[in-house]
Amino acid sequence: MAPRGSYSKGIAKRTEILDAALELVARVGFRRTTVRELADAVGLSQSGLLHHFGTKEQLFTEILRYRDEVDRRTFAGPAGGTGSGELPAAIVNLVRHNAEVPGLVQLYSRYSSEAADPGHPAHDFFRQRYEQARGDLTETITRLRTAGRLPADLDGDRLAVLVFAMIDGLQMQWMYDSSIDMADHIAFFWEMILGAGPEPHSRS
Repeated sequence: MAPRGSYSKGIAKRTEILDAALELVARVGFRRTTVRELADAVGLSQSGLLHHFGTKEQLFTEILRYRDEVDRRTFAGPAGGTGSGELPAAIVNLVRHNAEVPGLVQLYSRYSSEAADPGHPAHDFFRQRYEQARGDLTETITRLRTAGRLPADLDGDRLAVLVFAMIDGLQMQWMYDSSIDMADHIAFFWEMILGAGPEPHSRS
């Protein structure tokens, strides 16, 4: 077993790599981000960088996983989840942020499509990600129903599926036409579901 100090240093270096990767991919795009560039950014050789992740595919999968962690802390609040009143604004603000990091959107869209193949290294990550995201959103929709902000007979499971289908679909259209305001369309959707009001247009 590795000494505790070595383990802690390994975790710290891994986090440093992922922080650098988020910045680099967001800035230059997935296709122009190479293992060599990432290694140079954190003072490692290419083999030294991959030592922390295994393969290039696993590295980029971990970049997406880490991106989710950062976004969750940023947009879901300190409790790790959104309350019923905060949900629309949190989703709108997350989508607005995505428009500011096109390289990460490209990486997500590329890998989420390729990972539909069960043999892809990111297959389990995306399958579990969708399951957890739908489950979390369904729970929040239930709280919205209980609070009287959604119809009592609204199917939370189906609405959760539609929300993530809409987000992914908007991202694909936006990559072809950057004039599409993804956040505005998500806000419009919530206005239709919840009724027009200021909350979905929260600007933070």
